[in-house]
Amino acid sequence: MPRDRIRRALRRDRGGRPEDVDARQRRQTEPRWVRWLPAGYVVVILALEPLTPVQWPVSFLLTALPVITAFSYGPVAVAAVTVFAVGFEMVLAGTPCCAGREVGYLWDRHYVFTYICTALLGALGAILAAHRIRRERTLASVRSVAETAQQVLLSPVPHRLGAIRVETLYLSAAAEARIGGDLYEAVPSPYGVRLLIGDVRGKGLVAVETAATMLGAFREAAHDESDLMAVARRVEASMNRRAALLPPGSEVAERFVTAVFAEIPDHEPVVRIVNCGHPPPLLISHDGVFELEPDDPSPPVNLGVLVDNHHRVDVRRFRPGDLLLLYTDGVTEARDEGRNFYPLLDRVRSWGFLEPRALLDRLHEDLLAHTGGTLDDDTAALAAYRTQEPPKPRTGHEGSHGLG
Repeated sequence: MPRDRIRRALRRDRGGRPEDVDARQRRQTEPRWVRWLPAGYVVVILALEPLTPVQWPVSFLLTALPVITAFSYGPVAVAAVTVFAVGFEMVLAGTPCCAGREVGYLWDRHYVFTYICTALLGALGAILAAHRIRRERTLASVRSVAETAQQVLLSPVPHRLGAIRVETLYLSAAAEARIGGDLYEAVPSPYGVRLLIGDVRGKGLVAVETAATMLGAFREAAHDESDLMAVARRVEASMNRRAALLPPGSEVAERFVTAVFAEIPDHEPVVRIVNCGHPPPLLISHDGVFELEPDDPSPPVNLGVLVDNHHRVDVRRFRPGDLLLLYTDGVTEARDEGRNFYPLLDRVRSWGFLEPRALLDRLHEDLLAHTGGTLDDDTAALAAYRTQEPPKPRTGHEGSHGLG
């Protein structure tokens, strides 16, 4: 399935090439005045012509028109504008009715030099436009591959896992590639719903590779291991094996991941948490909003070989109607113009109780407003909401919430 997704993303048919999509997106996002700049430039010249003496040939300003056009249009449009500019220069140079000059000025050496300069700049502008379009097409392909890789890495999380409703949010700071190192996952298991959120040290493809290793280990361990501590230890072991295979002194070998492992059992109104050096989750209930600080935090994943490698499980109350918000430090470390951190706890308390999707949408909007629309770090969040009383344990060989 992932291979099929990548193949579809890389397919270049006539109706949906990545560069065509990128061109449409660029036209939608760039300021409209950029597209209208060449026409506005001509209007300014027409306004200056009757206001200046005959001895001041403002037609010389038209030599810049092809280059201005190259920033927004393709080489064919630049060539057409060049022809228009040369013709317009001739009109302004030697038409008594329009410019007040004699026809003889048309072939004056100064004006001829202007025609030649305009043509040369038109040729350079066409080359510039063609080069810009090639770069846009390359960037569109990179974005398409990066987005597909991100989708394969962070596969869609089910919105409903038994009595738990789950919603996610991901915002990448790498705007050009749209890919980052934050990760999340929600897995139904015979022992309840198991959640993971993590933040890889660093960015780019190395961070993505580290995140892929951790997610793969978690998805397997979440189904196999009977307790949450064993899940964290198995993920730690997988990350350590990966680091051991890398060359000594490799920067990749030093990569570590801060993470929160959480388990919401089917039959108990609690949540179990293993916090590996990660920002504490928020518990949002009708009694208030609380940070679930660990009693004894565990070291970040892949850092346990350097420090005391222990994992501690904290058990917190998680009743029907409660909501658990997991997030990365891209949320709490987002800064405004005054370099002030985003006050997540205060903001969530001021909003009151919101449904998971509404909460993440509100968080998304508020983060962008706080930072002025620019994020300096990847951001991920996962909201889990318990909808009803935990079901009574089943007897016999029946699996939990439909798992058999």
